[in-house]
Parts: sequence; C-alpha cells; structure tokens
Amino acid sequence: MSAPPELVSLRDTLWRSRRLASRRLWGAQASVALADMASGTALGDAAPALADRSVLLRVADPLHAALALIELDGVARRIVLCPPDLSDGALAGVIETTAIDTMASDLAPSPATAGLDLVRIALPVRPLAAAPHAMRATEWVMFTSGTSGPPKLVVHTLAGLTGAIKPAAADAEPPVWATFYDIRRYGGLQMLLRALTGEGSMVVGSPAEPVAAFLARAAAHGATHITGTPSHWRRALMTPEAAALAPRYVRLSGEIADQGVLDALQARFPGVPVGHAYASTEAGVGFEVNDGLAGFPADFVGRSGEVEIEVADGALRLRSARAAAGYLGGGAVADAAGFVDTGDMVERRGDRYHFVGRRGGVINVGGLKAHPEEIEAVINRHPDVSASRACGRRNPITGAIVVAEVVLKPGAGEARVRAEILQSCRAELAPFKVPTMLKFVPALAITAGGKLERAVA
Repeated sequence: MSAPPELVSLRDTLWRSRRLASRRLWGAQASVALADMASGTALGDAAPALADRSVLLRVADPLHAALALIELDGVARRIVLCPPDLSDGALAGVIETTAIDTMASDLAPSPATAGLDLVRIALPVRPLAAAPHAMRATEWVMFTSGTSGPPKLVVHTLAGLTGAIKPAAADAEPPVWATFYDIRRYGGLQMLLRALTGEGSMVVGSPAEPVAAFLARAAAHGATHITGTPSHWRRALMTPEAAALAPRYVRLSGEIADQGVLDALQARFPGVPVGHAYASTEAGVGFEVNDGLAGFPADFVGRSGEVEIEVADGALRLRSARAAAGYLGGGAVADAAGFVDTGDMVERRGDRYHFVGRRGGVINVGGLKAHPEEIEAVINRHPDVSASRACGRRNPITGAIVVAEVVLKPGAGEARVRAEILQSCRAELAPFKVPTMLKFVPALAITAGGKLERAVA
C-alpha cells in the first residue's frame, strides 16, 4: 500500500504507518481497525463523489465522526464539525454561512438539513476499489466553546491543527489514547489527531456515555495516555472504575488546572507524569507544563520558539503557526502583529504565572473584581473537596456577593470542612473574595465541552 509522497492527509498518514496492523479506534458500541480505514470506507458508494464538497459532519456516534474525518480530509473542500448540542435553529444559520451542500451523518434529516445531499455513515467498513488520494488542503471549520460569548466558527488547516504533534520515535511503545473530550471540539480533535498521526490507537469517548463506563472501557483496552478537562478528572477521581487505569501519562486542558486537581491525580497515579496544556480554538496549542505545578514558568513569556507568548494588561497572548486561519466569513483571530488575545487573565507570582480566570467572567463586588477560578483554586486544595464552583449572587448593597457550591469526598463532615475552607479563604484571599455562603451539593454540572457550567446563582 502506498500513497503519492507529495500528498498529505489523514488517510495518507495511515498508509505510511509502521504499525498499522495493530492500531484501532474503539467506540462505545463498536471498534474499527485502522488498517481497514486506510483503504476502506464507512461512507459507502458516495465517498468518491465528495471531492470539492462542503460537508457538514453531524453524527450521534463520535466513532462515526472519526471515520468520516479520515475519509473527508484531503478530499472535501470544507468539513464543518457540528457539536452534538447545536439546535436546529442555529444549524440552519450555520448551513447558510458555511455554504454546506452535503451532510455526512448517522442521523435522520431534520427540517434544517432537508435540502442537503445526505451521505450515510455506517459500519462495517467496506473495501474501496481505489481509495481517493488527497487532492486539496481541506478547511476544518469548528465552533469555539462559547466561554466568552456566542460560539463562533473558526477555520483551521490540518497543518495548523497538527503543528504541536511531534513524530513518534521508531522504538517507542505505541500509545493508546483515551479522551473524555468530544472529538468534534478542538480539545478532542487534538487527541484524535495525536492518535492518527502518532502511530497510536484510541478509545473514543462519547458525551452521552457515563463516566464509569468510559473508564472501564479505557482500562479494558489498556489506555496509556488519558486526557480530559479538570472537571472531567474530578468526576473520574470520584468513580471506583478509575482504580483500574494504569496510564503512562495523564493530561489536562480546557480549564485552569489548579493545584488541588494536579495533586489528586499525582496521588491516584503515583510516578505517572501529569501534564496540563494550554490551547484554545482560535490560538491553537500554546504550551504544555509537566512539572506537576499549577500555572506556568515565567520564562515561557518572551522567549523565541514555535509559539511566542506575551502578557499584556494581564491577558495571555499567543503567536504561532498553529493559530486558526481566521473566522469563517471574514475576520482575523490575531492582531496586526500576529498575536491572539486569548482573554485568559494571568498573574505573576514569583517565578511563575498563574491563571486567575476569564476577562469577562469576573464577579463585581462593590466595584472590586473577583475571578471565580481563583476562589475555586483555594477551595479545591482542601483534601476533602472533590470540586467547587464560585459565582456571584445579586446583592442590593454591593451589586454582588461571592457564594460557592462544594462537592465533598465521601465521609467528610460538612461543619468541619466548612470552617476549614473559610479559614483558608480568609488567609489567602482578599476579604471581598471570601464566599459569604458555602452550599454543599452532590455534583456540579459540566458543559458538553467538559467545562464547569457557569451560571449566576
């Protein structure tokens, strides 16, 4: 099996794999050998006709999404990755904006998609008489998380998306990636691309799959590299099935990795490297920290390299070839100097920068600004706390006060923990940042992207 050396796509990377015969993608309901995908199809007879098409990828099963991406990259003009929680009303606007003419799906057409050509994604994978070679640089269009406002459509290239991925060493043990992320979003897509281009296999997670079931699958398939947001990991650490995992590497991204969750992971997986990465849909992958400490070394800022980092007015800014090409329909993600303003606020403490929150996510207490994340970082360091969420509650005098919801580990006494949390907050935070009320709750909601759901109490 061979491919023209000048053409590079996801299918090409499989053709060139040294270990193709042993590699697989495991979904919640089925699995697929990557050797079959190198010269086969899950899109049936319609696959050869997808050249130059603008394709909406709308699926129920994330494994089907992975298979379609392998086939469409380098063939379709544009792929639009539809998140599972996108409403029909919003979908109609996306179809018009992105000039979509085809939908690859395992779902029935909806009123919003009724006018599109439909290509069914289905298993088992069928052989192709002649697998199409890469013909173009496909545009990858995905949604921002919406953390700082309505989601936007961002355009990437495969080269930019894989810019942070280093080639696997010839003698390295093949990794088995497992990710809580949805692969239709930037964080999950990064993990899928690491598996596909890095001689690895992957346990594909599903947003609808219970945490315990996903952890059991990851353990059963021998996952060696496991990734998720801090919120994903806090849930996982409360689940007995996590004890069966034996990873070689644990990774966090998507939210601030505070010291509490880093310490908890290092305690659960002794001797295993625990890294946290910074990335955003617009800026791409920025950097990775593997020293077990929250924040990042101050000398990351201002040094030359593949990614340049600066801090302006307290905000983190990144410049690299990994950034998105722009917003769909026009508009640059970077300024005239090439820097992307991430909107994430940082504060230097000694020789380290620490994330304190989003620019637009502050709680205004009588004109003083408190970031929920910095309050949560203090609460989460308590050994009996699994997770917390700080937010603002309206107050007629100060405009807002800080309140917090806390998830305790089993057996912890509420009265004692409440007193100890408040003592730590008073010692480490300015008085206006100390929660005026602590409420103990059984769980905290997370978004479809795996982030803590933020709402005003």
